[in-house]
Amino acid sequence: MAFINSLVSWLNTKRLSQIDFFKEHPIEIQKETLTQLLNQASDTEWGRKYDFKSMQSLQDFKERLPILTYEDIEKYIQRLRNGEQNIFWPSEIKWFAKSSGTTNSKSKFIPVSKEALEDCHFRGGKDILAIYTSLYPNTGILYGKGLTLGGSHQINNMNNDSYYGDLSAILIQNLPFWADFIRTPDTSIVLLDEWEEKLHKMTEATLNENVTSLSGVPSWFLVLLKHILKVSGKNHIHEIWPNLELFVHGGVSFTPYREQFKEILPSSQMNYLETYNASEGFFGIQDNPNDEAMLLMLDYGIYYEFIPLENVNDENPKAISLEDVDLHKNYAMLITTNGGLWRYQIGDTIHFTSKSPFKFKISGRTKLYINAFGEELIIDNAEKAMKIACTKTNSVIKEYTAAPVFMDKNQKGTHQWLIEFEQAPQNIDEFNYILDNALMSLNSDYEAKRYKNITLEKPIVSIAKKGLFYNWLKSKGKLGGQNKVPRLSNNRTLIEELLKDNQ
Repeated sequence: MAFINSLVSWLNTKRLSQIDFFKEHPIEIQKETLTQLLNQASDTEWGRKYDFKSMQSLQDFKERLPILTYEDIEKYIQRLRNGEQNIFWPSEIKWFAKSSGTTNSKSKFIPVSKEALEDCHFRGGKDILAIYTSLYPNTGILYGKGLTLGGSHQINNMNNDSYYGDLSAILIQNLPFWADFIRTPDTSIVLLDEWEEKLHKMTEATLNENVTSLSGVPSWFLVLLKHILKVSGKNHIHEIWPNLELFVHGGVSFTPYREQFKEILPSSQMNYLETYNASEGFFGIQDNPNDEAMLLMLDYGIYYEFIPLENVNDENPKAISLEDVDLHKNYAMLITTNGGLWRYQIGDTIHFTSKSPFKFKISGRTKLYINAFGEELIIDNAEKAMKIACTKTNSVIKEYTAAPVFMDKNQKGTHQWLIEFEQAPQNIDEFNYILDNALMSLNSDYEAKRYKNITLEKPIVSIAKKGLFYNWLKSKGKLGGQNKVPRLSNNRTLIEELLKDNQ
C-alpha cells in the first residue's frame, strides 16, 4: 500500500503545484483563461457575430456580449442537436447533458465539447483524487473500486450523431477503457434506463466487491444503500464494504442526509467531500474536510463573473469579475466556458467565504425552487401545475406554499403543499393526483424522482384554514405592497410555522 500511495503522490505532485499556483495567482489565471477562450472561438458563428478577434480588453468583452439564459440560446442549441457545428465552439459537439427545465422547456440540453470533458469534468475527477490522497496519504482508496451512481443516456432521434443523457452517464460513457478496472459495476449496468432493474443489478454486482469510495447524489445513494442493506440483511454498509472510506457527493444539499449516512456508515474512518459539478461545468471541490466551503477551480477552461443577487432581475445587470467580489454576499454566477457557453447565467447563487484562496458555498437558486432530492422544481412548474389541477377539479386557490419532507428511517422523501382554497375541490385526493401528474409532465427531473415512488412518494396536500396566510403576513408586518408568501422553500422553516398556526 505504501508503494502505490507513494507513486500516486509523486504523480500528483505536478497537479497539486498547479492548483497551488492558481490559488496564489487567481486573477492572472482567469484573465489568461478568457483570452484563450476568445482566441479559440474567434472563427465560430458566435465569434464572428461579436468580433472576438478585435476585442482588446475585458471591458470590450462585457460591453459586446450579452448576459444569456437558456431561453436565449435554445434555438442555437436546437441547431447543434440537428448536426450543425461551429456555432458557439470550434470542436465537434455531439454530446448534450440533459438537465431540469426552464420556464419554457421541460428539459435543458447543455452542449458538452471534448474540451469540456477532458479539461473540465475529467480534470475535476482527477483533482478529487489528487486532493484526497494529499489529505490522507495512508488512504486505501486505490486498493478497491469506486461505486458511481450515474444516470442513463439515449440517442437523440433527430440526428444519429447527437446524444443526450445525464451528465454522469456522459462522463461514464466517455471514460478511458482502463477506468473499468477501478470502478464498479459494469458500464452496461450503470447506464440502464430502468431504475428498478438498475437497483437490483447494482446490488448484485457490488455486494462482493471491495468498494472503497462512492460518488453521486445523496438522495439517490440513500435509496441504493438501503436496498443493499435490505438484500444483504446487514445493519450497516461497513459490514459489506469494510474498506469504504469516502463519499464524494454533490447535486443537492447534503445537510438533510448527513445523519442518515452516519447511521448506515458509522465508521469513524468515513470521509465526505462535496463537489460542484453541474451539466454546464465542474466548478468546485471541498479541499478541507473541516471546512464545508469548496475551492473555486480556476484552470478548467471557465471564466467566472458574478451578479449581486439583488440586481439579478435588473434589465441590464452589471456583472463583476472575481477580483471585485465581497465575502458573504450572494451572487448569481455567470460562466464562459470551453463548452461554448458565453456569459451564461447558470441559475445558481453562491457566496464566498474566502478570497485567499477563493472558496465558496452554494447558497441557492436565482428563482424559487425545491431541490431536496435533485428534482429542481421551479416556481413556473408549480404555478402551471396548480392551474391544471384547479381547472380539472373546478377549484380556486387563494394562497399556497410548498416544502420538502425529508427522508428518514421509515419513509421516503416527498413534497408537502399547504393550500388555502377560495373554492375547495370536492375530492382533495383527485386534486393531489392531478397536481402530481402535472408536475411530472412539466419537469423531467421531478418525473424521474417520482418514478415508481423510488425516491419521492406522492405529494402531501394539507388544507389551510381561512385567513392563515393573511394572518401570517400580518404577524410579520408584511401586509400590502410587494410582500408575498414564499411559494417554494428548500427547507421546512416556513411551512412548519404555518402548520403550527393552522392547528
